[in-house]
Amino acid sequence: MTKDVIALTPEMPDLTTLLAGLYAGGPDLGVNTTADGAVVQLCAPGGRPLVSVEAPILVHVPGETARLLDCAVPDGPVWWTEARASTAVAEAGRLAGSFAGRLATVLGGTVWPPRAASTEVVPLTSDISAVPAPATAAPAVDVLTTSTAVVIQDRPLVPLTSWLTDALRTTTASGRALQIVTPPAVRLTLPTRTALHGLPNRWVVQHPGHGYYDGLSGAVLHWKDGTFTPVCDENGTAQVAEAFKAVTRTGERQLLLALRTRHPADADIVLGRALEAVFEQLTGAAPAGWSTAEPVNLPWSTRELTDLARSRAPRSTWLVAVGRPDRPAIATARVSRTPEGVEEDITLAFGYSEDEEPPLGAIEALAAELEARHGLVTLLTSLREARRDLTVPARVEPPPIPVALTLGSDEVRSRGLAHAVQALAEPMPTRLGRTAGPALHYPLGDGTDPRAWARFQQLTRRPSRP
Repeated sequence: MTKDVIALTPEMPDLTTLLAGLYAGGPDLGVNTTADGAVVQLCAPGGRPLVSVEAPILVHVPGETARLLDCAVPDGPVWWTEARASTAVAEAGRLAGSFAGRLATVLGGTVWPPRAASTEVVPLTSDISAVPAPATAAPAVDVLTTSTAVVIQDRPLVPLTSWLTDALRTTTASGRALQIVTPPAVRLTLPTRTALHGLPNRWVVQHPGHGYYDGLSGAVLHWKDGTFTPVCDENGTAQVAEAFKAVTRTGERQLLLALRTRHPADADIVLGRALEAVFEQLTGAAPAGWSTAEPVNLPWSTRELTDLARSRAPRSTWLVAVGRPDRPAIATARVSRTPEGVEEDITLAFGYSEDEEPPLGAIEALAAELEARHGLVTLLTSLREARRDLTVPARVEPPPIPVALTLGSDEVRSRGLAHAVQALAEPMPTRLGRTAGPALHYPLGDGTDPRAWARFQQLTRRPSRP
């Protein structure tokens, strides 16, 4: 198991300050670097990692530190220096706290969680020779088997940090599953939930009274053959944990959009504009920031994210964007090079309290703008009962209900205009854009009628034109 400690400082920790922090264990401990120097490790004699420290990042985005740490902390700009301590060694957690406390003391910052901060020298008294050496050099991974990499997290909210994106990348490359184990009160950010979507990756909840269960499906789990798998009855049906079934209805809702765009692969392409248009239409402002992991640390810039995607091509680029602190909004996007051009697969979520009305009336105009200016392929809009802050708890949540589906003009052309118009008996779709080659916008409901799923499935089952 590991423990995360974060130093938040107004100034960047320089080499001298980092070394002073790493001296928290006294002169007997060593220092190592991994990940091409991006991670510094405080090691026991013999080289066993005790604390791994990631390179500091400057968080410019307002409200981002409070969003991820789930408490009152200094707002940006702030330098975020994260340390992970292995709890396989008793002193490692105190070493991480002393490292972060020393940085905060020298630079005038704070430590999260506050109770972890100290400046004491922590002598190593454990018999390290009795502690099994880790099977992996990845700082985020606590247990590694032939099939699974297990990450144990005890923070209130689990973001998709660079630690986790690195763990996901390396485990996927090795053909392993990534499974995150947490206590029951922990929540995930939407990017983390998206990353764990699809088996064999899992969110594993360890409940003191109910054992282990899947935090997204509720399936009761057990550790078998080096991985967490469902406990099934004699019919092969997975059981659902009672703790997962608890429902608390608050009236909060989330407006969800799944958007795909396609652009010609030319030198003048600028990515991120469709995502930006959705934010502006539905929140009144462009995204506040973007990054390739959480915390989101860079001010919003379509030019910078385009440059990044171009530098990585033909490999895909994944990114996350967030809105202002007063309007919960988050998006993930994957930019991919395909035979047809450059595609953006974007998912967006916007949170609303019980007395806030989601702007469903703005969706058709938004779809028209995406068709006219941003290479719309498809847009699915849904509404669900879920937390306004857009975090994911380990309990059952109602599924989203479709509100509208829009097919871009190229998609309509591939199906055949006559077929696409007649795909749904009622209501008739609205034609958007050019008369000769329109996009089609299908209203499906107000987000409260489950029968909208049947209308949506009727549209998706319609055969394409021969």
